[in-house]
Amino acid sequence: MPKKKAEEYLRAVLIYLVVFFSAALASSRLLLRGEMVTVPSLVGKPLAEARVEALRRKTALTIQGYQFDSRYERGRIISQEPQAQSRIKSHRKIKVTLSEGSEKVSVPKLEGRSLEWSSQLLKDAGLHRGRVSQIHSAKYAAGRIIAQDPAPEVTVSRNSAVDVLISQGAWESGYIMPDLLDKDANAVLRQLRSLGFKVAEIHPSFYPGFGPGIIIRQFPTQGSKIRQRHQIALEVSK
Repeated sequence: MPKKKAEEYLRAVLIYLVVFFSAALASSRLLLRGEMVTVPSLVGKPLAEARVEALRRKTALTIQGYQFDSRYERGRIISQEPQAQSRIKSHRKIKVTLSEGSEKVSVPKLEGRSLEWSSQLLKDAGLHRGRVSQIHSAKYAAGRIIAQDPAPEVTVSRNSAVDVLISQGAWESGYIMPDLLDKDANAVLRQLRSLGFKVAEIHPSFYPGFGPGIIIRQFPTQGSKIRQRHQIALEVSK
């Protein structure tokens, strides 16, 4: 075979091989792109679990919305498109709708809780705090919830308000601070303590014209409103 013809023959063979392998590669890509898979059943599953299942089937998920649904807890899938067992091309996305939970929720028990803690309980239940009223109560410490409306375990619409009644602690009688100046300190101390008052501080001090043991200053001052839990301070001559 002449050299020129041999070169032309080899060139033709190379061109044929290039075209053949290019066509084969393109065909394999088309076949891979067009591979059919079965859509998995995702309804009722948490989103993370559904994503793993979709990945196994060479598909992916996209969230198309959220809806209230009493059948499924918050975050679970309530519908999908395409439907389960449908045949689709691989790498196509499956649209899912997630549950927002039930539109009706149960009111938690707040009695005995602090106002701050009750706010978190209500938030977790999908509710919020409503009106706050206060009343004296010897049964509950100050700041604790005595009663609520709606009552515990009542079913209400999500985002409803719950009113609470807060204890101000036991009722304390009120008094008017008397004038203690120029009085004998020992006699005043005995009387105050017998009545249940607390004398927290006694400051001895020199004061011209007064013998020892006479009250020369007082706190609270005369006429102030006080209760037994308030502390009294006296300045006494020495």
